[in-house]
Amino acid sequence: MQMTGNTIFITGGASGIGRGLAEAFHKIGNKVIVAGRRKSLIDEVTAANPGIEGIELDVADPASLAQVAAALVRDYPALNVLINNAGVMPFDDAGGAIDDAAIRRVIDTNLLGPIRLTSALIDHLKRQQQAVVIYNTSILAYVPLATAAVYSASKAALHSYALSQRFMLRDTNVRVQEIAPPWVDTDLVKKSGDPRAMPLDPFIAETMKGLATEAEEVIVEAIRPLRDNPGSGEHKFVNGFNASLIANPIPA
Repeated sequence: MQMTGNTIFITGGASGIGRGLAEAFHKIGNKVIVAGRRKSLIDEVTAANPGIEGIELDVADPASLAQVAAALVRDYPALNVLINNAGVMPFDDAGGAIDDAAIRRVIDTNLLGPIRLTSALIDHLKRQQQAVVIYNTSILAYVPLATAAVYSASKAALHSYALSQRFMLRDTNVRVQEIAPPWVDTDLVKKSGDPRAMPLDPFIAETMKGLATEAEEVIVEAIRPLRDNPGSGEHKFVNGFNASLIANPIPA
C-alpha cells in the first residue's frame, strides 16, 4: 500500500496493536483517526500524538457502526484506508458449555463488526483514487487455539471473508490486505512479558514493512511455518500445537 498521504481510520486504535499502527502511520505522514469503546484511552492517544483524532465506537453495535460510518464520510472525505483492528479474545472451553452472550460478543466484535463497517464504507472507498481495507485476523485463523475456540473460529471466518472480498474488488481501486499477528505482548492476552509473545514494537516495525509491499497477507517471518500449516498433516500439527500450550499455559 501507499504508506504516506493517506487518511486512515483504525478501529481498536486506542491500545495494543491498533495504537501501535496508529502512531506508526501518524509519524510518517498520514491523517489518522482512531476509534474505541473507552474514551479515556482515546484521549490518551490523542494527547500523546497531536494530530491524531479519536471517535468513540462499539464495533459490536450496528447502530454505533452506522453512526460512525456516516460521520466519517461527512467529516473525512479523503478517507481512503480502513484498518479493521478491534477484537476481543476471551478463553473458552469447546469441550463444555460456552456462555451464549460471550459467543455473541466475540462474533459481533471480531467478525460482524468488520464486515458491517467495511460494507458501510465501501462505496466511499471506491470513490477514492486508491484505497485499502486491512483486516487484522490472527495466526490462530490457521492454527486454532483450543482454549480460545470461538476467537480462533471468528478469525478464520474473517480470513475467509477477506479472500472473497479481495476477489470481488479485483477490478476496483480498493485493495484488501490482511495482517495475521502472532501472540503479541499486549492486553488482548494478559500482558505479561512472556518470552513466547512478540514484543509490540518489533511486531509493528515488521508489519509496517510488509504493508509497504503489495503483499495480500502480512505475516512476521517467525510464524510463517504456522501460516503454512494447512494440509494433510493439519490435525497432527494442530494437536501438537495445543498440547505444547497445555503443558505451558498462556496467562489467562
